[in-house]
Amino acid sequence: MVGVSRFDVVLVRLDPTRGSEMRKTRPCVVVSPDEMNQALRTVVVAPMTTQGHAYPWRVPVAFGGQAGRIALDQIRTVDRERLARRVGHLDAGTALKVLDTLAEMFAP
Repeated sequence: MVGVSRFDVVLVRLDPTRGSEMRKTRPCVVVSPDEMNQALRTVVVAPMTTQGHAYPWRVPVAFGGQAGRIALDQIRTVDRERLARRVGHLDAGTALKVLDTLAEMFAP
């Protein structure tokens, strides 16, 4: 997979994993800025899940006919070799909520 943009939803092969990390191939949201996506062989992603609790750091999302959450507590940097294919793009409202939640998580 060559080009990805911020807020693209891509299938990512997350295995092998350790401990409580999310496993298997699953949709993930690209959260790294486009400048990084264009310059580096790595991409920062947040996995999507239909399971788990409604924590404040898990942004609700409706995608592909399913309700789920974007797990911002599971952010990972992955090599592009792990990216299988692009499956869509977040809507503007959900993208803004992701940015707001990341700012809350990492702001002093």
